[in-house]
Amino acid sequence: MIKIFQTMSNNKIKTLILFLIFLGILSFSLAWIAVSGGHDKQNRLILFFKNIIPTPVYQKARDVIFIIPHLKERNKFYKTQVDKYEQGYEGNLFNTEIFISDNYKDKFELKEFFLPFKRLDLSLGWHGEENSRRAHHFEIIGDKVIVISGEAETIYFDKQNISSQKLNQSVIKNNLKNILEKDNSKLIGIRDLYFEDDKVYISMLSQNERGITINAYQAKLNYENLFFEDFFITDHYWAGYNVYSGGRLEKYKDNKILFSVGFQGMWPAAQSKENTLGKIIAIDKDTREFEFVSIGHRNPQGLKFIETKNIIVNTEHGPKGGDEININYLNKNKNRIPNYGWAIASYGVNYVGPDTLLKSHEKYGFDEPFKWYTPAIGISQLEHLPKDESPDNKDYMYVSSLRAGSVYIYEMNSEFDKILKEDRIWFNSKRIRDIKYDKETSLFFILFEFTPSIAVLKIL
Repeated sequence: MIKIFQTMSNNKIKTLILFLIFLGILSFSLAWIAVSGGHDKQNRLILFFKNIIPTPVYQKARDVIFIIPHLKERNKFYKTQVDKYEQGYEGNLFNTEIFISDNYKDKFELKEFFLPFKRLDLSLGWHGEENSRRAHHFEIIGDKVIVISGEAETIYFDKQNISSQKLNQSVIKNNLKNILEKDNSKLIGIRDLYFEDDKVYISMLSQNERGITINAYQAKLNYENLFFEDFFITDHYWAGYNVYSGGRLEKYKDNKILFSVGFQGMWPAAQSKENTLGKIIAIDKDTREFEFVSIGHRNPQGLKFIETKNIIVNTEHGPKGGDEININYLNKNKNRIPNYGWAIASYGVNYVGPDTLLKSHEKYGFDEPFKWYTPAIGISQLEHLPKDESPDNKDYMYVSSLRAGSVYIYEMNSEFDKILKEDRIWFNSKRIRDIKYDKETSLFFILFEFTPSIAVLKIL
């Protein structure tokens, strides 16, 4: 009998030891994922685990307990940077992967090519002005792709080169430095690149003795030299650098171009019709006169006019949480200008101090966002994949993100006012700045900004 109890006791001890070992391994794994920076920033378990660890503790754990895996991760990253630097403008293919979506397990093939620009430096923090010049943008123009760096360097490559091992990028000269010198300004960053009717348009943040401003410029398409001139001057200035710039340019109807302008930290501005801050405006390409299309925006990062639906879709960053997708149904809003509520209503909260933001929009006379995200995904550009171009003859909206490193896929109903299915592709340790669909190749072009790189994504 004693031996039986001893055996049972020993089994319990073994079970307890095995459980503790398992718990230790699990905790160690979760701790490494949380401190390494490569975790899925929308994974609620990891977010919970990270939230209960004070920042100084997990930083110390990364630098001491996890020093070996952390150094291996950093060495791999630096090797990629060296490879990028050494290959110059060749645009070498350096990564090919198959990704499977979260919900419906659809397959996608990604091919990633180097861009010759400087990378984002996370050690400077999200509000670092230097990182403002690390936001790069691109445009597909016929059989070519033009890319502009945050430092205003322009390059291009032949689209057909995506089927080879290198893009063979070429530099396009431009006069943006001369424009800055003429205005006695310094560059803060490029905010978008857009092409229409043989004209290349950009938006640019700059600073002079009056402060920081954002303006749009245009140049006749030329692959040797882009000579930019003023297109739209906002004539609004603010004192210091911030991350609320907006700056997207997009096609529109009636000979107009859409231009999104962030609220620039000027708190009453987004609700005032005396300025363009916190607005989406439509600019006449000939007269340069503008009209308000919508107001009450914080930092509009994505912009798309879907002509077949007669809607404008925009994405914008919330404060802490509350990233939004807003849809302006132009048929319904024919006699009114939608107001999306900033800086009065938001489903996010203030970073500092008490939360003063109203959670309902409609209750207080504002337009509700079509969709919002908490925790924030760092929402960026969006793309429409119409049913006549999608593999299954359905309407889709693809939404890219910075913080979440993901492309969110939404199957939409025909009225574009309801999501029928949701899916997501997560790219580990990447930030997506820009996404565009190319009908000719049936590929999504994506711009990642950590390395940085440009990739093509194929639906398998």
